[in-house]
Amino acid sequence: MNILTIDTEEYFQFFEDSYSCERWKSFEVRIYENIERIFRLLEEGNTKATFFVIGWIAKEYPDLVRRISEKYELGSHSFSHQLVFKQGRDEFCEEVSSSIKLLEDISGKRVRYFRAPGFSITENEKWAFEVLVENGIEIDCSVFPAPRAHGGFPSFGTCEPSIIKYNGVEIKELPISYTKILNKPVIFSGGGYFRFFPYSLIKKWTKDSNYLMSYLHPRDFDSKQPMIEDLSMFRKFKSYYGIKGAEAKFRKWLSDFDFVDIDEADKMIDWEKAKIINLFS
Repeated sequence: MNILTIDTEEYFQFFEDSYSCERWKSFEVRIYENIERIFRLLEEGNTKATFFVIGWIAKEYPDLVRRISEKYELGSHSFSHQLVFKQGRDEFCEEVSSSIKLLEDISGKRVRYFRAPGFSITENEKWAFEVLVENGIEIDCSVFPAPRAHGGFPSFGTCEPSIIKYNGVEIKELPISYTKILNKPVIFSGGGYFRFFPYSLIKKWTKDSNYLMSYLHPRDFDSKQPMIEDLSMFRKFKSYYGIKGAEAKFRKWLSDFDFVDIDEADKMIDWEKAKIINLFS
């Protein structure tokens, strides 16, 4: 099972504290043409995808969200794309609830899915799953079950569809997938990882995977986007390496493999047999 998701955000929406919703308004708008590119690629491959949309995008460009929702299903990617482990419970709840309300008001459809920016729900923010359930989220896609600069959840212990149980609530989890090299987890199915690895390896690892969760961004294919200069060298490398070849790589990926959106994946999974992940306070 290969699940295709698009984290719908602008090219300048990083996690650095110097960026704010007000500053974002000063940047060039590229989300329209980048989403159109995604549409073309999906239509060429006759492929469905789930779009995790930032609430800020929905607020600024509601017409774009309507277009997405006419073709594909929506999930929340928070309101302002801030890391969960830098927020308290109340702030996170506002991020989730406000984004869901915007997306539902614009699309007229219920929002059932969520992905945290940067997969930033860690062992210290287990309460986030309670917040998601309280806001009507049925399937979360925030767990990065390996070490990561933005937190990660290595103790999660699996990259397969699971059911999280915590403090009396349950939620379905579709974590990021990985392969193993020398018994070490290696992520390859999205963002900078997808752009970094050669397609021959991505093809092999995809073929070897019983479950794959992807997470592409519109900016991953935009070779003409302005470079944000006040980023660290590491961030620049991770954010811009491999962009020129990413579209051809993605097109080949869609040609070589079948992908489904989260709704279809949810129907395909036998949740009665899914692994139970009990999290404790």
